[in-house]
Amino acid sequence: MARGPDGQGGGAGFSLADQLFNEQSIGDLAAEYRQLPGFDDDDFANEVLAGFGDLGLLERLDWIATCVEDRLPTDFPAMVEALRAAMPPELDPSKSDDDFGRFIHAVPGILAVRHGVEDHRDLALDLIYDATKRFSMEFYIRPFLNRWPDETLARLDAWCGDDNYHVRRLVSEGTRPRLPWARNIDIAPDVPLRFLERLHSDPTRYVTRSVANHMNDLSKVMPEEVVTRLSSWQNTQEQTPKELSWMTKHALRTAVKRGERGALDLLGYRAGDVSATLAIKTPKVTIGQPLEFDVTLTSPEALPVMVDYRLRFARPSGEAEKVFKLKTAKLVKGTPLTLTKTHKLKGNASTFTLHPGAHGITVQVNGQDVASGDFELLAQD
Repeated sequence: MARGPDGQGGGAGFSLADQLFNEQSIGDLAAEYRQLPGFDDDDFANEVLAGFGDLGLLERLDWIATCVEDRLPTDFPAMVEALRAAMPPELDPSKSDDDFGRFIHAVPGILAVRHGVEDHRDLALDLIYDATKRFSMEFYIRPFLNRWPDETLARLDAWCGDDNYHVRRLVSEGTRPRLPWARNIDIAPDVPLRFLERLHSDPTRYVTRSVANHMNDLSKVMPEEVVTRLSSWQNTQEQTPKELSWMTKHALRTAVKRGERGALDLLGYRAGDVSATLAIKTPKVTIGQPLEFDVTLTSPEALPVMVDYRLRFARPSGEAEKVFKLKTAKLVKGTPLTLTKTHKLKGNASTFTLHPGAHGITVQVNGQDVASGDFELLAQD
């Protein structure tokens, strides 16, 4: 479940931050630091919980780290030893995906950045190495990339071959040019390609998912290089065909939405002669109700097709468009294929506000616009 750094999301009136940081989770963290001299579980938990207020997720992490820091030695090497001693067991090495760890274990990364970037670079990177086996450290490696790019990249070179797949994933995830929620990094976007070249053949889905997401980021700034690199990976056959096929689709998902020819060709969706008829069955739709339409496709040749549709929204500041998936299929020569879609136009979506007015829909097949139409969105009563 992805949410913004304000930590909002979830149900029952609670934010994601409330769900992640509650009395139980803070109690668990307190138990891990119980070995510190003079550490009082209840005092720590009360201080942490009292300070949350309306803080979002990342702000709560900073506050938790501050409360822990106040109970640690001020000398950074001694602080590191205390943090290591309080670390939970490493994440389960038998898993291969979706084992992100618990947010409460971000504290070592936060303190590594606060106290290690300038005067204790190597020790702080050692701490991040240990910590990422408990909770992903992609946010916290980035300040080191900005301050010490050559030295940090050298570390990442070594970590590419680490036995622990969480460490290997950190190499790809931490260098993503558009990592959600994270601060920007100053290195050129093509620099980490040397890491992806090695990691694309990783046997663990957690790593290859990160590589695919990284390539998707790169497709927004260097689309031709991404297609070239993915094509070369098909030729070298260092990854299994099934996994590389999945990675390629995942890496090119944004390029496909943009209808980029190179990406579509690599996926096998070449340009072709396609005729289309769009029938909008609900030309007037009230916000909160579904838009219903059919599209019928024909081709004089057999043709694999990726069918998407773009909705054109009326906004106070001008029009906006969003792309949605419809269907992947194979057209049979001369045989019509009719696709039916019901798209609910939610009035309370957290990411996109709907406004009454003239709207439109465009159907695209293999990146080519083939049909379009208009509908009117009405205000709710």
